Amino acid sequence: MTQYIIKRLLLLPLLLFIFSIFAFFVIQAPPGDFVTSYIAELAASGSSMDQAQIDALRAMYGLDRPMYIQYLKWVGRIIRGDLGVSLDWQRPNLELISERLMLTVALGLLTFCFTWAVAIPIGIYSATHQYSFFDYFFTVFNYFGVATPTFMTALVLMWLAFQYFGVSVTGLFSPQYVDAPWTWGRVVDLLRHLWLPAVILGLDGTARLARIMRANLLDELNKPYVEMARAKGMSEWKLVLKYPVRLAINPLISTIGWYLPLIFSGSVIVATVLNLPTIGPMLLRALTNQDMFLAGAIVLIYCGLAVIGTLISDILLAWLDPRIRMEES
Repeated sequence: MTQYIIKRLLLLPLLLFIFSIFAFFVIQAPPGDFVTSYIAELAASGSSMDQAQIDALRAMYGLDRPMYIQYLKWVGRIIRGDLGVSLDWQRPNLELISERLMLTVALGLLTFCFTWAVAIPIGIYSATHQYSFFDYFFTVFNYFGVATPTFMTALVLMWLAFQYFGVSVTGLFSPQYVDAPWTWGRVVDLLRHLWLPAVILGLDGTARLARIMRANLLDELNKPYVEMARAKGMSEWKLVLKYPVRLAINPLISTIGWYLPLIFSGSVIVATVLNLPTIGPMLLRALTNQDMFLAGAIVLIYCGLAVIGTLISDILLAWLDPRIRMEES
């Protein structure tokens, strides 16, 4: 197992290099560039620039160079630990990402904990009480959770909160704490606002994971080793939790690989609707304004998290399921 982990870690730089090529050239695929978007904004406001100013602006940002030269300069800065400067914000990308990183991680981890803490018990209960009233209830809940877009849920809850309680549920802070320094009062205010976005973002994942858990556990409960354990007099809940649950949870563990990047992004649409100061809306703005260096840095971070998440999934699967063994040769 140790050799397997080392091999995967040694592959990480190569994978990130491949992902960097993919991310940079995909972001560059739309026609035009940041200067084109900037000129369009000026035209919409009634201003304009002559061709000499446009050429000078492209030269200042390095957009007049061939695409492969732009890529090599961008990768060179990343290797030195410099994520570059945002063309739109005119600030270092590392500084912009760091400002939203803590709030993004807090929201993502709370969403992850909510999803697993609710989905797994629901899946276990539905499987062990098949065709009961609550099994049907949770099945209907799961269908609604999967079928309803999360942004629609956010809009409905926003309307209900404002219509009947006169409360705005957007953002992660009250107005007096938005730009305030970190104090205990600001932390408490964050916790008061954090739970609702976490529930909204977690509903879809909860419904999906609960369905997977129920289906896999039902399959395990019908296998001969379960009947043999019952025949030996093992208590039902001890039997279920000790053997079938450990095997039924494997597909859920394997989803960590793609769930880890979601922790750092969240739903871009939901975050935009709720006006959340997370990395997702910043990525959307970077893509809209063709701020390629900021967008490329964020996408590259997501790719790295996907690789790390996949490694974590493999390690957890081998630890939970004795049948899974990684070759050390």
